[in-house]
Amino acid sequence: MCGRYLITSAPEAFRRLFGYPEQPNFPPRYNVAPTQPVPIVRLVDGKRQFALVRWGLIPAWVKDPRGFTLLVNGRGESVNDKPAFRNAMKRRRCLFLADGFYEWTDHGGGRKRPFCVRPKDGQPVAFAGLWETWMGPNGEETETAAILTTEANRTLMPIHHRMPVVIPPAAFDMWLDCANVDALTAAALLVPPPEDAMEACEISTAVNRVANDGPEILAPVTPLPEGAAVQPEAKPTARAKRPATDSRQPSLFD
Repeated sequence: MCGRYLITSAPEAFRRLFGYPEQPNFPPRYNVAPTQPVPIVRLVDGKRQFALVRWGLIPAWVKDPRGFTLLVNGRGESVNDKPAFRNAMKRRRCLFLADGFYEWTDHGGGRKRPFCVRPKDGQPVAFAGLWETWMGPNGEETETAAILTTEANRTLMPIHHRMPVVIPPAAFDMWLDCANVDALTAAALLVPPPEDAMEACEISTAVNRVANDGPEILAPVTPLPEGAAVQPEAKPTARAKRPATDSRQPSLFD
């Protein structure tokens, strides 16, 4: 399940990349989490539009979202077959504004090490997404969206087997134009990025807490000096207890 990503470029940098006419002014966000408002770009009347939606898609046919599993992401390989995503894939494709994402890898002992994955060129990117409008019993409307994922490329596979789909700028029109590009054709874009496009850096576990939302969480973990041995974890005494694993943070991209 998609867990966290970051939006840190200046608003004008995003505006230049995505080409929308609005001029939103939003602060950097270093730890974006599900159910929070997130910026997307979609096509409305043939023009790109900036919008804020809730991260976690709710299909229009859902009667009561309280009993529906939050769809934070969708697998690109099956998005045209799943009822929850099929209609949105045909008519409501979008792009998520992003600068990278976080992933956790388990190296044994129940301890998950977080990594920040970002483009090597330091530029913002577009994650493939789908959006929906859910209408409540009293006529209230909620716009929601999900990130689409694909198999990780060989560079990122050692960290996790899934990653978000990155849509290159040259393919923005193809992905967004639901009126002229059918879902099966658009699905050809749901592939991993080139091997050398992204880089991963291990960071501190401060990112595990949603409340931590500053640049300090991106500080890289200091590597051990070359040739230094990793000291084994001391066994707890009879009175000591191991810290509980943080179950609030699932694997980032299922």
